[in-house]
Amino acid sequence: MDFSDLTALYINCTLKRSPEVSNTQGLADRSIAIMERTGVAVAVIRAVDHDIATGVYPDMTEHGWERDDWPQVFEKVLASDILVLLSPIWLGEKSSVCTRVVERLYGNSHLLNDAGQYAYYGRVGGCIITGNEDGAKHCAMNILYSLQHLGFTIPPQADSGWLGEAGPGPSYLDEGSGGPENDFTNRNTTFLTWNLLHLARILKDAGGIPAHGNQRTAWDAGARFGYANPEHRT
Repeated sequence: MDFSDLTALYINCTLKRSPEVSNTQGLADRSIAIMERTGVAVAVIRAVDHDIATGVYPDMTEHGWERDDWPQVFEKVLASDILVLLSPIWLGEKSSVCTRVVERLYGNSHLLNDAGQYAYYGRVGGCIITGNEDGAKHCAMNILYSLQHLGFTIPPQADSGWLGEAGPGPSYLDEGSGGPENDFTNRNTTFLTWNLLHLARILKDAGGIPAHGNQRTAWDAGARFGYANPEHRT
């Protein structure tokens, strides 16, 4: 398959500002390398390097914030066929930065595409998690639910993670951690990447999700797409 017309955006939700080493980015780089070898144009954003305001509106400068970099980040989201959220685990949960990114994605979810569908329709989503404590599946479950609820399409095996020994210990990129050599993580990261690619290819070739039964504009105009009207039962 030819994937060279696809674009992917990885948003790293580490708590560390650049140029600090991000272990989550270290794992994501494995996935990114596969994407780039297939010709996909990949962009990476470290969210904490940007002034992303707290809130659930498209531009928080209209709601009392002096600065908000989210509108520029959102432009990159809309320009991508694939979105992958990266997060470390803190207290068994995705990072606070990841929560903020999801909230801001939610703030744009009311926008519509040219077919009258929600703006994220036709895009695929996945996630990559790292940490030194339990919770990788819990974090992935939360992130993937959020993405599909907003309109992203989630392929099979859309998450990958690595967990070090519980408690203080080596992180993914630390010498002797065993992370980069872990076959289970390497397999899941590879499967995650190819499943994102395949589903993005299918959706792009199909022109996105079919625009019937899911158009907000048509529903607001009175269309009900076969939904039974209790007032007209026979």
